[in-house]
Amino acid sequence: MSTFRSIEWKGDKLVLLDQRFLPEKADFKIYSTPDEVAEAIRDMVVRGAPAIGVAAAYGMVLAVKNMRNREVDASRELEKADAVLRASRPTAVNLFWALDRMKSIWKNFTGTLEELESLLESEAQRIEAEDVETNKRIGMNGLKIVPDNAKIIHHCNTGSLATVDYGTALGVIRIAHEAGKNIHVFLDETRPRLQGARLSAWELKELGIPHTVIVDGASGLVMKKFGVDLVLVGADRIAANGDTANKIGTYNLAIVAKYHGVPFYVVAPTSTIDLSTSDGDHIPIEERNPEEVSRCGDKWVAPRESPVYNPAFDVTPSELITAIITEKGIVYPPYSENLPKLFENIDE
Repeated sequence: MSTFRSIEWKGDKLVLLDQRFLPEKADFKIYSTPDEVAEAIRDMVVRGAPAIGVAAAYGMVLAVKNMRNREVDASRELEKADAVLRASRPTAVNLFWALDRMKSIWKNFTGTLEELESLLESEAQRIEAEDVETNKRIGMNGLKIVPDNAKIIHHCNTGSLATVDYGTALGVIRIAHEAGKNIHVFLDETRPRLQGARLSAWELKELGIPHTVIVDGASGLVMKKFGVDLVLVGADRIAANGDTANKIGTYNLAIVAKYHGVPFYVVAPTSTIDLSTSDGDHIPIEERNPEEVSRCGDKWVAPRESPVYNPAFDVTPSELITAIITEKGIVYPPYSENLPKLFENIDE
């Protein structure tokens, strides 16, 4: 387990590591209402698809806890909490997956509020525990494709900060390091919020994993000069045909990898696979505040009058993806045929 946790449940409140201030300081904030949790997701106090899902699940627990000693319409309050949490970030499918699991419990519940609170809390804790175990299995499956002495490029942040612990793509990197594979990781800085430079570099430093931060535009030169063996990235939503939404810049990296003959792997839990979305054209792409691009801290780096297009994600076409690494195994093309197989006999 990591020496830090991005999410911690305290029984009547949710504690989140505020990732906006890393690496300067590790600041933990306490949340007591679903509205506060939704704001934390929206403002990227917590980020990463799996972590967002877990946080939202606990947001629903807080919704019930806040009904104690109040004369309220429980169903209406839960509908409101569910809606505000669903609206917090539109692209990451884990958010909706976790809320759907919680809703399956409260939607038609007829018992007492105390009983409902206990059931929802237990479900949120299961979602949290499953995330840790899932990530470990993902890491062990991904270990198979990492050669000894591998040079790896990674985009954005997919480690313990983006999940409950271990991570997805960074989880593969961590397990390869723990297995003694003598890896070195090149970290895209990941514009405009610098999750690679601020968060992934901080995590790898804490874990003692050799790494080098590079600007996003340097990936082609790094592949050519240093002989990169593979690219590992996470995902916020994987469509039925394998098209994958991930942090902006992933699409560019996949194109560069294709040109240089470098295998490009998407690493994600099956909860990130959305078989109801046929392809990447149907994945909603969040657009964020233009000032994330036009300002750097307190300083303007572009004219205030200049228009800015700031999508938080892009979609990598499936034909650029070598394979998708999940907790159930590694999936190769054709994805339209092979991704559904992951969900066969799911209850066995």
